[in-house]
Amino acid sequence: MVSRLLSTLAVALFASSSIAAPTEKRQGSLKFDYNNQKVRGVNLGGWFVLEPWITPSMFNDWADGNSVKDEYTLTRTLGYDEAYRRLSAHWNSWITQDDFSQIAKAGLNHVRIPIGYWAVQKQDGDPYVQGAYQKLGEALDWAQAAGLKVMIDLHGAPESQNGFDNSGRLGAIGWTQGNTIATTISVLNKIRDDHANHPAVSAIELLNEPLGPNLNMDTVRQFYMDGWGNLRDNNVAITFHDAFQGVTSWGNWGSGMWNLLLDTHHYEIFDQSQVSMDPNAHIATACDFGRQMASTGKWTIAGEFTGGITDCAKWLNGLGKGARYDGTLAGSSHVGSCDGKYTGTVAGLSNDDKYNIGRFIEAQLDAYEKATGWIFWTWKTESAPEWDMQDLLANGLFPQPLTARKYPGQCG
Repeated sequence: MVSRLLSTLAVALFASSSIAAPTEKRQGSLKFDYNNQKVRGVNLGGWFVLEPWITPSMFNDWADGNSVKDEYTLTRTLGYDEAYRRLSAHWNSWITQDDFSQIAKAGLNHVRIPIGYWAVQKQDGDPYVQGAYQKLGEALDWAQAAGLKVMIDLHGAPESQNGFDNSGRLGAIGWTQGNTIATTISVLNKIRDDHANHPAVSAIELLNEPLGPNLNMDTVRQFYMDGWGNLRDNNVAITFHDAFQGVTSWGNWGSGMWNLLLDTHHYEIFDQSQVSMDPNAHIATACDFGRQMASTGKWTIAGEFTGGITDCAKWLNGLGKGARYDGTLAGSSHVGSCDGKYTGTVAGLSNDDKYNIGRFIEAQLDAYEKATGWIFWTWKTESAPEWDMQDLLANGLFPQPLTARKYPGQCG
């Protein structure tokens, strides 16, 4: 509590001073030149935080989604010993050192590694199993050997900051209740103490996707300020998500703070109007979003985006749930067929799908490089071709080199 109060006081003093303008970008001794280089990266999704759509094989025994919905209910259902057996095998196989080599060979310079609070500091009563945090330490060495920079991303907070399955626990949002924020700060401080000085760690993300519309934004902003105060002297870009407030809503926030990296996530498939857009509208929307990103006055990245112009990937909307695109999700209406996209490979997509996904990816790269850059979601999946960078690269839908364009000038 004392350190948190001190960090809050320090931030308040900086915020009330004239040392820096709200839009200050300070490089100092950061390990990546965010002023002059573009972030080109990929997320290692589904590794340390399970998501049913990325690795459906981990959840096939509960395909109806009634009892198991996420990592929390999976580990609770399996019990500690069996959960540890399955998850430790997954941690040791899903991403290996060879993946880091492939990522670097593709010309990428960053990996964003999501991890849950429970891997760092498990709470009493949690069913989660530990071991992922130790593997993270090994992954940092792999990144360093490959010449990659790492953003460590706190992806799940106690009691869930958004109610999504990718927070570890689907359902209610309890993050701001009790001592959960103090626990989150404690987790971030341990990540700082253990890893901020690692030569590969260029950024630490305070929290993935706090659901701002359902939270008190004064509380979220204070949490960001506290987190920044604890990390500001550690030579990492302090990354914060836009909390679904809109990427342009943070321009006047952060007075007196430096080395802030704004993370925004851009998907065009999670409501009926978006998933109903034609490919040209998807491209135009992405191009416009890139212009918004470039206007923030802060280092700004699209820390998650996809090649997907449908929500067809199996269980993308939750274990046992269907898709808006083909009308199988409750309350949706049919737009088109999910054949080849529900499960499958990039090679198995139709020629039209390949053409449209390839164009959409290139447009997004152009758009987000109007700002500080991008980190694709995600490196690999078991069977979601629109989302699988490894597979998209192998089949020529993700450009090589990364600056090559089959469809130049889409964003003007």
